[in-house]
Amino acid sequence: MDAASPEKPMLTVALDVPSAYILADQAAIVQELQFTIDCCKRLLNELAAPDEEQDPVLPLALWSSAVIAYARCFSKGKRFGLTNEDVQKLPLHGAVMDFHKWIIEEKSKLTAHSANPFEIAKVAAALAPADTKDRRVEGIVIYATNHFVVDGGGVQQLGAMAAALAKQTAEQAQEQEDIVLKEAQQLSIESLYKLPPLRTSPQPDDDTEEAGDGSEAAGES
Repeated sequence: MDAASPEKPMLTVALDVPSAYILADQAAIVQELQFTIDCCKRLLNELAAPDEEQDPVLPLALWSSAVIAYARCFSKGKRFGLTNEDVQKLPLHGAVMDFHKWIIEEKSKLTAHSANPFEIAKVAAALAPADTKDRRVEGIVIYATNHFVVDGGGVQQLGAMAAALAKQTAEQAQEQEDIVLKEAQQLSIESLYKLPPLRTSPQPDDDTEEAGDGSEAAGES
């Protein structure tokens, strides 16, 4: 009995049709929302740690990344993006829309240069005691504003909204996938097979291969 021949890898080619653009946008949104969820989980773990063990940089970094990734899902331009109607459809209780609007505003504060420098830092005059004869300005003190103002409840709410939106978008993408398949099946099969194959994994470059040969040679010496 002949040995079974190895299965040939499936040929994939990129689709340049309107329905594929919608599906790609939905997939990108789910990926952004999953990143938001992951940041929120890491941030909750960080906030639960004792104060002396908390990293002073990590909470702001995680919160900023989560907010920016979430808000990016609602951006327009070349992508379709989510809308306020998508938020209104979520099966969540409470002031969901108010919190969503606040997150979008937070994104603007995190990414835009503030027109008012006193929102970032406070400059104060250090005065001599009021009961002293020599009342004067002793020096200048600069207080940096703490950008991280949300608590664990706010982090949980953002994570819950991102999870609900990801689930809702994934369900829409599943339906959109059937639409893309039908549209692809209407295209000329000959033209599809003439398209360049879509790379699904990075290809090793020449430098990598040369480095590998050199290391093997060194090992033999």
